[in-house]
Order: sequence, then structure tokens, then C-alpha cells
Amino acid sequence: MSELQINTTQNVKINFTASGVGERLMAFIIDMLIKIGYITILNMSLGAFQDMDQWSQIGINTLLGLPIVFYTLVLEALLEGQTIGKKIMKIKVVKIDGYQASLADYVVRWFFRIVDIYIFGLGFFVILFSKRSQRLGDMAAGTSVILLKDKVNISHTILEELTEDYKPTYPTVIKLSDNDARIIKDTFTTAKLANDYQTLIKLRNKITEVIEVKAINGNDIQFIDTILKDYNYYTQSM
Repeated sequence: MSELQINTTQNVKINFTASGVGERLMAFIIDMLIKIGYITILNMSLGAFQDMDQWSQIGINTLLGLPIVFYTLVLEALLEGQTIGKKIMKIKVVKIDGYQASLADYVVRWFFRIVDIYIFGLGFFVILFSKRSQRLGDMAAGTSVILLKDKVNISHTILEELTEDYKPTYPTVIKLSDNDARIIKDTFTTAKLANDYQTLIKLRNKITEVIEVKAINGNDIQFIDTILKDYNYYTQSM
């Protein structure tokens, strides 16, 4: 399985595992079984329309067949990149640039199913040789399918858990950049685990110098933790 790096809207790089052919094939089979089940029930119910003229029957058959045709497109749009099969297999369609895929992206993927799936299953062979495990529809839409089993912990990014009533303490943290915040968090986490108080002191001094704060609240650990939370509070509000 290949690694897929997504750059989020907050300039945070997160690595996901791209879904392989196996998961996508199983999701396809599950979705296909659902469609077959629908068709079976539909055929059992069509007996009630046998007395209608030919054109009426064609119209009803066409109308009732639309859920099969648009199954993937509608579900991916409503479930944000998942069908029932994808949900069961814990995979999801995402944009390569980290944004949520749009309806237009799902339409492009759906349209290319004609080539990817129904012409000798070409898309499955393309996935095998694609660096991002993309089929032709993914390449055209700028999307890929990722595994959701590898949950990304918030501690792996510069993001911090904030309560709804959180009140910031140091407004001048906006002088920091995303890269500064990432370095601070990495250094802070490592130093705290190692009980490296000298590094914590140096880190505190550097932060107070950059954001131009003379007095701090709490000890070094509490201060740096507050800085990270404040930074996220202000940058998320921008």
C-alpha cells in the first residue's frame, strides 16, 4: 500500500494510507450485491405493471432503474466520499489537496466508471501501477481513496483540543508561523517526556522573546501548552 500525504487547509501535512485494490474491489462487490438485491426485489414487483402498454412499462422500468445508475454518485455526494461498501470497508474518497471533494469531483469519478469498471475493469489495473492508488476517474477528479483504519492522532499535528468556551491568554501568538508552532510542539512534547527542564526553559525564553511577552502565567509547561492552544484558537478563527 502506498502512502498519501495530504496538505490540509491549515498547512498541516498528514500521511494517510492509500486504499489498495483489495479494499476497493471488496467495496465494489458489496455495492454490487446491494444493487443486485434491489433489482431482484424490483423484478418481483414488476408483475403489477404487466397490464400496461409497452411504452408505459419502459418508462417505469427506466424510472425504477435510476437508483442503480446513480447509486455511487448520490451516496458519495451525501456521505462525503463513501458508499455503503466503502463504509463497510472503511475507505473514503478525498481530494489530493486536502479539501473535501465537491459534487463536480464525484460526477467526474462517476462518469469515468464507464472506462474504469465496465471496459475490462481497466481502472483496477491502473490502480496497481498508480503511485497514489488512483484509477482514471481519480486522476481526472484530483482525488484518491484512503483507508480510515489509520486514524491520525491530533498530537501528530499542530492542532490542539479546544473547548467551546476557551479564552486565549496571549494575543501576540499570531506572530508565530505554522512552522514555528510545529517546532514548538515537537520540542515541547519531546522535552516534557524526557523531563528536560533546561530545554523547556530555553523554549519558554525563545517564545517570550518572539511574541514579546514579559510576564507568563503558570510554570513553563503550562505556559507553552497555553501558547499552543492560543495559537490554534486565533489561527482557526482567521
